Amino acid sequence: MKLTCQDVEKVAALAKLEYSKSEIAAFTEQLGRIVEFVERLSDVPTEGVEPLAHPLDVHSATRLDELQPGLSHEAALANAPSRDEDFFLVPPVMARS
Repeated sequence: MKLTCQDVEKVAALAKLEYSKSEIAAFTEQLGRIVEFVERLSDVPTEGVEPLAHPLDVHSATRLDELQPGLSHEAALANAPSRDEDFFLVPPVMARS
């Protein structure tokens, strides 16, 4: 599949992105090379090859969860710069409308 500037412009428009003509040309070349590489991967003979999720035969070495005591409210709030009883007070992160 040959990627064209129109293809890149269409995808940019769908993503609500605006690019100059020189940027579109550069992206067309770069993305074209990526598409070529992916197309070459389809030529790799994979008949009889088992699918795998990891290239090495690695088994998960996770541990069982062990219940441990957590911090008390007082200990958790001890270094809080601002609090209201049992709650942290933080500055607003979104403007009120």
